[in-house]
Amino acid sequence: MIIEAQGLRKTFKSRAKRGSRTPEIVEAVKGVDLAVETGEIFGVLGPNGAGKTTTIRMLATLIAPTGGTATVAGHDLLAAPEDVRRSIGYVSQAGGVDDNNGPRANLMLAARLNGLTTAEAAARTEEMMAAFDLSGFADRPARTLSGGQKRRVALALGLVHRPPLLFLDEPTTGLDPQNRANLWDQIKALREQGTSVLLSTHYLDEADALCDRLVIVDHGLIVAEGTPGDLKREVAGDVVSLRVSDTAAAAQALKALPYPREVRIDGDLLRIYLDDGEHALPQLLATLAEHDLVIQSISLERATLDDVFLHKTGRSLRDAA
Repeated sequence: MIIEAQGLRKTFKSRAKRGSRTPEIVEAVKGVDLAVETGEIFGVLGPNGAGKTTTIRMLATLIAPTGGTATVAGHDLLAAPEDVRRSIGYVSQAGGVDDNNGPRANLMLAARLNGLTTAEAAARTEEMMAAFDLSGFADRPARTLSGGQKRRVALALGLVHRPPLLFLDEPTTGLDPQNRANLWDQIKALREQGTSVLLSTHYLDEADALCDRLVIVDHGLIVAEGTPGDLKREVAGDVVSLRVSDTAAAAQALKALPYPREVRIDGDLLRIYLDDGEHALPQLLATLAEHDLVIQSISLERATLDDVFLHKTGRSLRDAA
């Protein structure tokens, strides 16, 4: 295991509310257990404010846990934080790129700070610029680069000292679709090269496309864990989403049928979870017609990680985000 964590917790003191002198205690992470295999891309998926960044910052030794234990890259998080830092790369949401210097100077500085000699740093800088296609703008100030270019520089900074483990906190936030897809390819390539990756994200498609396994977190707690495929199969194979003239009456009628796994009301939408939606759909429509319920819209889709989140928490991840 590249990461093993048990009962990881973090509380913060916030400002006292008006009329009170007592600071409010905010429990950002409430007891997280993680087991990340060497060589996998492991995701922490959840809405903003769920505790994803706090969890990563604790594991990266940037903030101290309030409770719990962890081993990161073979080192005890609390007893040997310096050894943990030498064994990891960390790319924050902000990226950590010096806007006044170009990629080459940024990489040279990061390499030297991580203990490489001048000659080693220069060789590694050239290697990383080639790997992340940075050579064409190697000496341009980072403030003149596009968002996608700066994220590539940030990734290179996190990897310049060849860490076995890389932390990525919301790696594609703010990027356009093409740059997101390019960055996904580079993250997948890291796994092929043997680097373990722990990433946080609130993008459903990103977690589905990248992660070998993931946890879904909400309000500082893990609510689901597994491969994306297993988690979706746990909910159902297919989801029929309906808008009808009377949502409550339709839900009651469809719950009486033997084959839906679950019938759930989500606002004005009715979701029916099934193993085989294609063959069940005609029977659903017939049942609604028997009860004189008018269909306003209908869709049949494969179950998604959003359906998993809805199943576990009672609300959509898109709405929570």
